[in-house]
Amino acid sequence: MLHDHRKPQPHFDLRLEENGVLRSWAVPRGLPTSPKQNRLAVAVGDHAMDHLGYTDEHKSIADTGWWEEESRDDRRIVFVLHGRESSRRYALIDTGDDWLLHLTKDQP
Repeated sequence: MLHDHRKPQPHFDLRLEENGVLRSWAVPRGLPTSPKQNRLAVAVGDHAMDHLGYTDEHKSIADTGWWEEESRDDRRIVFVLHGRESSRRYALIDTGDDWLLHLTKDQP
């Protein structure tokens, strides 16, 4: 799930369902569109599953679908986002302070 969030500053919220909660990252500049780009992804607190359909005057649903984990270790999660119109492979990389969201070279 991807929320388009307009406040306090415009950003996207990436939400991945895991163990009955939505793990969440705020992505200020949006998802990367090229493997040459890395985007800051700030981990935020987990959200309840009922947040999937939540919208208000500042937050809308940008895309829905499901995600598929391909690999994971202590510092990286590689996954495919299956959205309404396409599927894209990303890596979330833990830098120790924040995360980077990277569009992988190899795509499904």
